[in-house]
Amino acid sequence: MRNCLVIDLDRCTGCDSCVAACKHENNVSLGIYWNRVNVVGPSGEWPRIEGYWLPTQCQQCENAACEAACPTGATYRDEKYGLILIDKEKCIGCQSCIEACPFGARTYNEELNIVEKCTCCVQRLDAGEKPACVHNCCTGARLFGDLDDPESDVAKAIAAAGEENIHWLPDAYGASPRTCYILHASTATWKELA
Repeated sequence: MRNCLVIDLDRCTGCDSCVAACKHENNVSLGIYWNRVNVVGPSGEWPRIEGYWLPTQCQQCENAACEAACPTGATYRDEKYGLILIDKEKCIGCQSCIEACPFGARTYNEELNIVEKCTCCVQRLDAGEKPACVHNCCTGARLFGDLDDPESDVAKAIAAAGEENIHWLPDAYGASPRTCYILHASTATWKELA
């Protein structure tokens, strides 16, 4: 099972409803974000000016460096959903996982002395619901499901988009991120975050 998010950048309007939904659902502290929406662009020359919004959060990597770096086993792959999660009871706040994450997806909660990140709202998954960011996306840009299930929303969206329109964040460390982005060249040219 390879559950992950697929985000259709052709549809994302940068409204931040995913950010707000995440903070509300997970009671994320002020100043801490498990989900961010980055602006890519504008670039090009008139009349072909382009840009897009790029939401980023835990990439649910196949080879999660954060898991390997955790000295207490607090960061682990959940057997039920195949997601990388944090056991807050085992976390000692050492921040080794923050240093190890190549995508800057983890945050340190100074008040609680623990590291936090996107959980894909496992509490909602347990209730048979979609992650809050997916549920609250007003344009339907965010999908969640199992990449290994050809009948899942994510597998269908990837198949429909075509291989040339599927992108991942740059993976210089062999992490193999699962979170997938759909962006057609007719919308904008895929660019790496600066």
